[in-house]
Amino acid sequence: MDTWRTWELVLPLLERRHDVFAPTFPGHAGGPALEGDPSLSSLADAVEAAMDESGFATAHLVGNSLGGFVALQLAVRGRAESVVALAPAGGWAAGDDAWQELLAYQRSIQELVRGVAAHADTIVATSAGRRRATQMITSSFEHIPAELIAHQLLGVARCDAAPLIELAGRAGWQLDAERIACTVRVVWGTGDRLLEWPRAAARFRTDWLPHADWVELDGVGHCPQLDVPLETAQLVLWGGS
Repeated sequence: MDTWRTWELVLPLLERRHDVFAPTFPGHAGGPALEGDPSLSSLADAVEAAMDESGFATAHLVGNSLGGFVALQLAVRGRAESVVALAPAGGWAAGDDAWQELLAYQRSIQELVRGVAAHADTIVATSAGRRRATQMITSSFEHIPAELIAHQLLGVARCDAAPLIELAGRAGWQLDAERIACTVRVVWGTGDRLLEWPRAAARFRTDWLPHADWVELDGVGHCPQLDVPLETAQLVLWGGS
């Protein structure tokens, strides 16, 4: 339920070395509307089309959560020069029902945020409010501008989340990792409260990407790009420096 601005704190560091394109997924606030019945492939299709329109035949791809999985899908399609996946979704072991709890939480949190979105500026005006608004995605929050946190709250409220949550529940989460020819780095915060480390990484570690470069960030939450932007930018530039 995020927007492109989740990358705002790392963009200046990346833009010193690269042309950077930060799209927003279909159905997310500020992104194109969802069309038809969404699928993981259709999300990858949308990013691929945006790359084509922007003149990126290939790129060093970076994604967080659902975006991390989509970045890996694009690598399967040959569109990646490298991938840095931050806590990519879809890695639960077969038979692990943790994803059901996550989807139930996402439904409840959007309902809650929609109820308070009109008061976003008031919420982020206090340290306690900013902590409450970011507690599930970051361990550190003091450095995140209040305006950015308010924007993200509004993004959650305005996301067309219902079909995306339904998609996550029926997606199947398969990755043809043998077709990925580029370097891959997987980064996971040990303080991730949404995709718990190492549980949510099981299939990536054992089945799909055991030979990737794995980086654990001690105590960092689900969104390293917000939590530790300088360190995250350094980890991203590994692939494209």
